[in-house]
Amino acid sequence: MTFSRLFLFPFSLIYGAIMKMRNFFYNKNIFRRNQFEIPTICVGNLRVGGTGKTPHIEYLLKLLKNKYLVATLSRGYKRKTRGFRVADLFSNTSEIGDEPMQLYSKFKEVVVAVDEKRANGLRELTHRYPRLKAVLLDDAFQHRAVQAGLSILLTSYYHPYYDDYLLPAGRLREGKSGAKRADIIVVTKCPKVLSPIIRAGIKDSIKPLPYQSLYFSYIRFGGFLPLNLNYDIALKNKKFNTILLVVGIADSYTLEDHLKQFCSDLIVMKFDDHHQYSETDLQRINESWTNIYTTNKLLVTTEKDTMRLKNPLIRELVVNLPFYYIPIEVEFHQADKKQFDEQIIDYVEKNRRDTEFLKTKDRLRT
Repeated sequence: MTFSRLFLFPFSLIYGAIMKMRNFFYNKNIFRRNQFEIPTICVGNLRVGGTGKTPHIEYLLKLLKNKYLVATLSRGYKRKTRGFRVADLFSNTSEIGDEPMQLYSKFKEVVVAVDEKRANGLRELTHRYPRLKAVLLDDAFQHRAVQAGLSILLTSYYHPYYDDYLLPAGRLREGKSGAKRADIIVVTKCPKVLSPIIRAGIKDSIKPLPYQSLYFSYIRFGGFLPLNLNYDIALKNKKFNTILLVVGIADSYTLEDHLKQFCSDLIVMKFDDHHQYSETDLQRINESWTNIYTTNKLLVTTEKDTMRLKNPLIRELVVNLPFYYIPIEVEFHQADKKQFDEQIIDYVEKNRRDTEFLKTKDRLRT
């Protein structure tokens, strides 16, 4: 344990005690947990950011959208509005947040909604869309006011929750025992090739309970796509002397590792997760881009960052920079895909879970 972590550890103990008391009140129904008849699937994590929630939400949408009318509901992190909102043609990241904006831009047939009070958001969704068959709760694992029908906990291969500490000494939002609430645990951002020995070692560290399913997923990267359509798009597998990567996400390790195969020199400009880009930021980016003294160079960002770079307030500065981004998709290892898909579809089809199964699981959780 480093000195800074050791110094912050007492504060983590205080934070952990508060979170433990909060969870106790919810487990004992002292704090109200709202339940809904419609299938609700929660996707979240124990660690602050960097586990790949958005691409896993997209995976679920692709799985469900052709058969059911599906909605996503999140708080709309760092939006400048409050209350319940549904994404439409006039929405932007300031109104609904970058992740909901990304989902809406890719899935027009899906209802994308935001509300910091998830219970209110669910009531609004079920009232406004009576044909709705399922709701995906994005980043709601700690939002205990809603009792999700199926909870999916994500943990990164490179930063697993069982090797982390509570805030502020570490990056955990709550104690590791919170993982008991998950029905499904997905180890994300794994290497594309994952040996049975490594899988077994991770399973031994997680120690999934009898009612929990454990799966492993990895990121599949697409080709380079232009943010501004006036630039060449035929860049797949091309080599560059230098790539300048601009990122405002929690964990860019897997993307950095992927980009290194396309260049001799990778320069990374990091901003905070969900960072709202300003004119000053764009001027810094432009200066760094101009100071790269080679013509064989590429300016890259993430798909999530493109949502914030489309802000009308900085549009004039962005269009003058040749930004490219890399879309990503989630894939599951080996037989995990079939089993994961079947578990999700089975839950939605049944619309509810077996009462005795719930009682047994709740006893184990508490």
